[in-house]
Amino acid sequence: MTSLPASTEKRLGLVIDLDTCVGCHACAVNCKEWNTSAGASPLSDVDAYGAETSGAWLNRIHTFEVTPADAPAQIVHFPKSCLHCDDAPCVTVCPTGASHKRSEDGIVLVTEDMCIGCGLCAWACPYGAREMDPVENVMKKCTLCVDRIYSDSLPEEDRIPACVRTCPSSARHFGDFNDPDSNVSQLVVERGGIDLMPEMGTGPVNKYLPPRPKTRPAPAQPAFAARLDNPKPEGFLGWLDAALDKLG
Repeated sequence: MTSLPASTEKRLGLVIDLDTCVGCHACAVNCKEWNTSAGASPLSDVDAYGAETSGAWLNRIHTFEVTPADAPAQIVHFPKSCLHCDDAPCVTVCPTGASHKRSEDGIVLVTEDMCIGCGLCAWACPYGAREMDPVENVMKKCTLCVDRIYSDSLPEEDRIPACVRTCPSSARHFGDFNDPDSNVSQLVVERGGIDLMPEMGTGPVNKYLPPRPKTRPAPAQPAFAARLDNPKPEGFLGWLDAALDKLG
């Protein structure tokens, strides 16, 4: 089994703002592109344009409809990838030492040449952040784009994770949580950053900024609902006609 460092010099990670994430999946797509073309940890695609696709993705976006108390329902887009936990169970269960947490910056990585594809780390991760590559049969995960953030060949503004660089709504932020003056530390203090599933006791480094409640009253529905129940004309065109009236 693999041991964890007692402490790390830096605690690099992400802050994700659930209030501004629009669910566009640009972060996931750019993550896939960078890790496939840059050569650090290629992610497979099997029958990408066929009927039975498979492959590995390191960043996924889940979308939920939530109904806060005394507020209208709202849509929340929830990006999820490896959280680079302080007490990472995926590391301590690894029988070969392939999964490890770096002492210099806290990033959790997989040495793929040492991975035997046993899947124990995926079972241990409570967040479902591990991906078994169906072609290489080794475990893949978010690396915080370690090959980008330390690259002298990239401009300074590009030395951040690909998902952060590409986010069109600036919902993703990258920095050192050990530095109280860093942008991520300040955001957590100002907006009340929270851990994902803190009851698991893993100490996730990545934090989420909760969505702000929507105070605008929900739109009246009876007229629209009546039109959907009795569309004119009938069928799909009637439903579309009513929907367009609603949007207009």
